[in-house]
Order: sequence, then C-alpha cells, then structure tokens
Amino acid sequence: MGKAERRKRCRHCRELFHPDPRSNGRQQFCSRPACRKAGKAESQKRWLNKPENRNYFRGPENVARVQQWRRDHPGYWRRPSKENALQDPLSADTKQNHILNSELTPNGLQDVLLEQRSVLIGLIAHLTGNALQDDIAMITRRLRELGNDFLEKPVFLKGGSHGQETSHLSTAYP
Repeated sequence: MGKAERRKRCRHCRELFHPDPRSNGRQQFCSRPACRKAGKAESQKRWLNKPENRNYFRGPENVARVQQWRRDHPGYWRRPSKENALQDPLSADTKQNHILNSELTPNGLQDVLLEQRSVLIGLIAHLTGNALQDDIAMITRRLRELGNDFLEKPVFLKGGSHGQETSHLSTAYP
C-alpha cells in the first residue's frame, strides 16, 4: 500500500487541502482560482526579486531580441482573417456549392457531406422508417414546405400550423 495522503494548509485561504502527489511536497496553495492566482503572483514576485532576473526584460539587448522576434513572426498578434477560415459557409445557391465542393479533395467528413442529397434521403428514411421512394418524396415535399413556411413567415404570428402544439408533418403519418 502507498503512503497515506497528508493534507496541507493553503497559504492563501488557510484551508486544508490534499496536494498533488506529483508536486513532491512543493505545493503551497490549493486549487481554488483565487489561491492559484495568489500563488502565481507570489511566484512571479520571488522570480523578479532574484538579482539575475531584475533586468531580464530591460536593456538594449532585450529590446533587440524582441524586435528580432517580431520581425521573424509578422502578424502574430493580429486576428486571423476570415479568408483563412477552416471552412467557408455554404451559400443558398446549390450550383455554386456543387462547384465549390467539386474543387475540394474529399476526405473524412467532407466526403460524406459532398453527397448531401444521399445523406438527406438516408436521414429521412432512417427517422421515418420508410424506405419507399414515393413516401420519401412526399415527406421531402412536406419538409420543404415547412422550411419555406419558417423562412417566409414570422414565427410569432398566431394561427395556421404555427399555433398548434404538434407539427403539421404529424398529420401525414399518424
């Protein structure tokens, strides 16, 4: 059996805590955010008070070091532009999306998403339990109508299918 865990008193909040066994007895502060912040501040203060560290960030040689680093890493502090986004949003024009998708090298998830029609039909068949083309076509038309209703009419209006508790899709397949 291993050693019994020994508790220590936090130097900031004075509460007892179990130190991380990997710290090998050096941990002086508990894991509460305020105590961790106090521990970091104390550690920085101790580091800056050492004679060899007092002018670490000052002087012409450090200015030259920082300037050289900034020349070597241009734009490091700038926010990334939207042009470098990992994935561009799809537009409403499906022909344009197909052209954009044909330029991509399919792999992983992109490979599946290039076949959006097949994915949609498979999803409808899976959710409804229907594999007949006529049933899927009718459900697809109803879904398109519902989507158009949401896009064209404000949702907050009363009446019609929007005021009901259940979707009007449920009337097609009770």
